[in-house]
Amino acid sequence: MPRPLPGNPHRILLIKSHSAGIGDILRSSAAWAVLKKRWPDAELHLVFLTRWPGYPSETLIREHYLLSGAHFLPMQEGRFAGIRGVGPSTWRRLLPELRRVAQDLQPDLIVDHEPFGIETSIAARWMRRFCMAPTVGVNQVPGRGWLYDHAGPSLRSYALRRGLSWPMDYTERDFAALAGLGLARDGQRIVLQETKAGRTFRETLRPRLLADRPVIGLNIGCGTRDAERKRPAIGFLVEMMGRVAAASPHTLLLTGALNERGINQHYLRRYAARWGGGEHILDIAGQTTPSDLTGALAICDIFVSSDSGPYHMAVAMGVPTVALFNFASPEHYHDGAATIVMEDRDAAASMAAVLEHMARMGRWSDL
Repeated sequence: MPRPLPGNPHRILLIKSHSAGIGDILRSSAAWAVLKKRWPDAELHLVFLTRWPGYPSETLIREHYLLSGAHFLPMQEGRFAGIRGVGPSTWRRLLPELRRVAQDLQPDLIVDHEPFGIETSIAARWMRRFCMAPTVGVNQVPGRGWLYDHAGPSLRSYALRRGLSWPMDYTERDFAALAGLGLARDGQRIVLQETKAGRTFRETLRPRLLADRPVIGLNIGCGTRDAERKRPAIGFLVEMMGRVAAASPHTLLLTGALNERGINQHYLRRYAARWGGGEHILDIAGQTTPSDLTGALAICDIFVSSDSGPYHMAVAMGVPTVALFNFASPEHYHDGAATIVMEDRDAAASMAAVLEHMARMGRWSDL
């Protein structure tokens, strides 16, 4: 007998596992915002089964203003009898941790957002044993819905019912499960606020900027080997941003992780060779944690970025954002951000898009 849905849940436990990337987790914040709008007094607790323990996103997500708690539980994956999956040794360690979380929190609703695999389904059913909470999941394949008390449609069915394009915007994926609760996205964007560490960093950063000039943030990013194909061409960026500087004087704030300092220095050398000077450019690569970066983003009048974590953070904070894609990837776009697919644009056209975005975009409210 399915457990009934609570009319006014006090603690909602949300299960995720797909990717520990900042952007991938932050996309779930649209669903968190919808849940908080429906039940403003409910606590939201995230349980993330991670294959990448200690990933930089963990601290930032733990600080997210919509979450009352975030638990990142390591889940080592391997191959067993030729099949990819989680083995007995991992479950022997993981199940007691899941039990502890369920017993400590005593949630009255458990939502499994993952449409694929069996690991999160097992986690949801196991945690259900130690509280009275009904479970909600995604009926991605025939029969999967029977693993939950209530289930939303498969991703493709969800997209078809709402007239969405396919592949579907990644932010919409979490709403397939929420459909099982009768909740819809209704245009809700992803959200993030400046953290305490971010405010501190912003206060130390401001005296280093040129007075009375707008600030453009530029994140070249994509410093890991698997992300190199998404990195914009340095020559293209030099040409585009040099033209922007000529048309609209500003401070250019170069962001990036520690392993991206070399990329930024390469940009600075190419910029000086092409345009001379560069006194308006400040490179802070390697000087920020993701939490600190919220302060750097808060100081930007516009943010230009590759398809990387800071892109999603800027959008979530309501900073007018221009996203640079080497190739079309509509499932990674955000409404409200200007998207430039560089194979379709030259530097002059891209410059015009940045300037147009500067002129017409304002900051959104938090929710």
